[in-house]
Amino acid sequence: MLTSIQNPLVKQARKLHRAKERQKQNLLLLEGTNLIEAAFQVDYKLDIIFHTDRWYENHQPLCIKIADKGLRLQPVSSEVLNAIATTVNPDGVVAIASRRTEQELIIAQTKLGIALERLQDPGNLGTIIRSAVATGVDNLWLGNDSVDIHNPKVLRASVGEWFRIPIATNQNLAEVVTQHKQAGIQIVATTSNGSKSYWDIDFTRPSLLLLGNEGAGLSEELIALADEKVKIPLANGVESLNVAVATALLLYEAKRQLN
Repeated sequence: MLTSIQNPLVKQARKLHRAKERQKQNLLLLEGTNLIEAAFQVDYKLDIIFHTDRWYENHQPLCIKIADKGLRLQPVSSEVLNAIATTVNPDGVVAIASRRTEQELIIAQTKLGIALERLQDPGNLGTIIRSAVATGVDNLWLGNDSVDIHNPKVLRASVGEWFRIPIATNQNLAEVVTQHKQAGIQIVATTSNGSKSYWDIDFTRPSLLLLGNEGAGLSEELIALADEKVKIPLANGVESLNVAVATALLLYEAKRQLN
């Protein structure tokens, strides 16, 4: 059992709290039983699984499956587990795993996709991922100026769905959007002064939804590329909706039309 936060392995894990170190080591942290189970279900490679004795005792069926896969189970003290985790009250397990490999998304196969520009809040991104998987989104594009997709808060907010959707980051979202247009895919941008309400859009057509920064919204460059500029009607005095809520509304309208 590891009992010292000065242990080299513990120090390595703690460095993964920072985006720069996650990129440098090509690793990430998975925190909590939910994410460990989700990773295991899709056969996502787990390098080391740190756990307390209490967690091990309470999750014997899962631990047996993990051991059968030949994965490393590393017992640690509660103090060490708390030091490795980024959450205030971890549930007793944190794993080190490899970062996602960059995926080449096939634009021509997109029936419903999302492109997110300058999204900064990891909770919003995780929630959007959760809604996207629930509604059958094919691809999710993220600008390089957005939050790190390997941020522990992103993974937790996605409630394990992070493993189930193709995601690609791209420094030139305008080029990605243009490629979608050239493939005959409808570009739908969300903007407060849109000419149509989101339920007036024909989502039976292959579509790419554009959503922007929590405060500033989409850039004029991306809005100019849109075939449709849509708004979400709001009561007087309400300025805007949270971007994750707005995304969910559009996705479920698309799902309603496609079903």
